[in-house]
Amino acid sequence: MSALGRKSDQVYNWIRAYIDENKFSANLKLPSEHVICMRLDVSRETVRQALDRLAREELVYKVRGSGTYINKAVALSREMGNASACVKIGLILQGQDANANSGLISGIRNVMREKQADLHLFFTDNKFSSERNCLNVVAYQDYDGFIVDGVKASLLNPNLDCYRYIFQKKIPVIFYNNYYKELKYPRVINNDWKCALELLGLLARAGHKHIAGIFVYDNYQSIEKFRGYVTALRKYGVEFDDDYVKWCVSNEAHSPGFYKEVGKFLKGLPKCTAIVCCNFMILQAVRRSMEESGKRVPEDYSLVCFDYSGSDWEEAGITCSVHPGYQMGQQVGSRLLRMIENHEYADNGYSYVFEPRIYEGRSIRRIGGTERGGRTGGTG
Repeated sequence: MSALGRKSDQVYNWIRAYIDENKFSANLKLPSEHVICMRLDVSRETVRQALDRLAREELVYKVRGSGTYINKAVALSREMGNASACVKIGLILQGQDANANSGLISGIRNVMREKQADLHLFFTDNKFSSERNCLNVVAYQDYDGFIVDGVKASLLNPNLDCYRYIFQKKIPVIFYNNYYKELKYPRVINNDWKCALELLGLLARAGHKHIAGIFVYDNYQSIEKFRGYVTALRKYGVEFDDDYVKWCVSNEAHSPGFYKEVGKFLKGLPKCTAIVCCNFMILQAVRRSMEESGKRVPEDYSLVCFDYSGSDWEEAGITCSVHPGYQMGQQVGSRLLRMIENHEYADNGYSYVFEPRIYEGRSIRRIGGTERGGRTGGTG
């Protein structure tokens, strides 16, 4: 499939989820093409391709001069899924990293297809209010179980009462990536702390002593990465310096202008030789900031990245942990189906932790030596 085709599928899935969430609403108008382009960072051609597909399926219709609308009658009659399905599953995504989501959805669908399960997508945009709306849908519309990427999981969540109500109803739930420690549900996650030790170890052994880190403070994954960052600095005898850490919120890190904030941060660190990016979106902001200022990788800054979710990690040459999107989807999907089959809704051995898969690229400069070669290592 072409890049345009893959992106069109991502837009299609996003709009399908929007329809599923809003088909009972009085407001049936879709966001404008421009808003969808900005939200998903895609071209207008890609959005129109997805809208045309939905129009052929009669799920939306266009009104000249007004916009595109949900065809409520068709959406309700089809229920956006497979009428012959034995199991009805909800998938609640943050929706901020389209690459990671695409792999995850493919992995889940592969598992669900074998069991004739019907998968419904919802997007929270990493907002508590949207998460609550999604939970109300899956709690009251006869879903057999659902999969969740938690919203701002390191902060106090105002929707824990919804989850506790769902727990009382004995509806199976499994989290992936971000989860809420207050709840007893299973989760499928990466070993982010160990991953930080491995990535920082590569920098430290290459002679780097002034290592900056950019982290997201409302994201539980990022907190674990920061914990590993601090542990690794101490392990390799590198002094921790608060000035070398930039904290941001998730939505800020995904905004188009974030690279300017990165530039200001790095300008205040004249001794910095290496940068740790806590996710793929932050890596993109760092690289754009470097391009704007005429800096090069690894000559000016060595880079490492957690959760590289693009498919071009070898071509890009960035030393990183490779995000196991498809494999994570398979794990989370199969484990939820087992919970449903076994009539279990608590974490009785259904959790799973991925060990880091590290790709050593060409983005680390050895201080006083040569660049490192590229190879893959670790386990998936």
